[in-house]
Amino acid sequence: MIVDRKSWGRLRVTGGDRTRFLQGLTTVNIEALADGAHGWGAILTPKGRVLSVIDVARAGDDYVVACEAALADKTRALLERYAVMDDVAFDAMTGPAHQRWDGLDDVWTAAIVEGEAPDMRPDGDAEVERLRIRAGFLRYGVDVDEDHFPFETPLARFLDYGKGCYVGQEPVFRVHAQGNAARMLRGLMVEGTAPIAPGSALTAPAKGHVTSSIGDGDATRALAYLHRSCWEPGATVEVDGRRATVHELPW
Repeated sequence: MIVDRKSWGRLRVTGGDRTRFLQGLTTVNIEALADGAHGWGAILTPKGRVLSVIDVARAGDDYVVACEAALADKTRALLERYAVMDDVAFDAMTGPAHQRWDGLDDVWTAAIVEGEAPDMRPDGDAEVERLRIRAGFLRYGVDVDEDHFPFETPLARFLDYGKGCYVGQEPVFRVHAQGNAARMLRGLMVEGTAPIAPGSALTAPAKGHVTSSIGDGDATRALAYLHRSCWEPGATVEVDGRRATVHELPW
């Protein structure tokens, strides 16, 4: 599956302070990126909440920061706001780009490649959305926003606790050390195919709500935040009066 990324925001980051600047601002371990490598992460508030979800790729001596279209302007504004005293520049990149998803693991690991590819599918394509939900690939403003910590989402797998200081690091490290996250994004396999509205509450006896969902055969796949009391894989909850089984992401 080739996923069209032309509409995504892409910024080439240059300048003498480019590595130090991104290392101190993002959760990505910039210093560990080899040429051609990339990593998903976030820009956080000082209290550790998610302001933007980004992919950072090393491209020779420069870096390319990419994010979904809805975050493009916000992400550039954040970078420029923090770059007051740094030798860095941000140049918008345009033109076609894509990702290749050959399987579930590729949703979070496939590089964003410049250029056209045959049979590209838009973000809104049903098969793209189904695979996105199965992987727990976040859509900002839907599955994550400024009310969430990165460790409550699949971004947790990309957090590098040895990289050193960055904005929002202290609360993230504190929760990691104490192991006391209160909620987690999980997958739900829900009985029936009737649409589930975003924000639908979980019941019996779960605490949480659905963020994304899509029909899959005779059932519905959904993403939902669950309280720690009911987030264990294999647990059952109810949403809109329908039974749902909890799954760890991806599934």
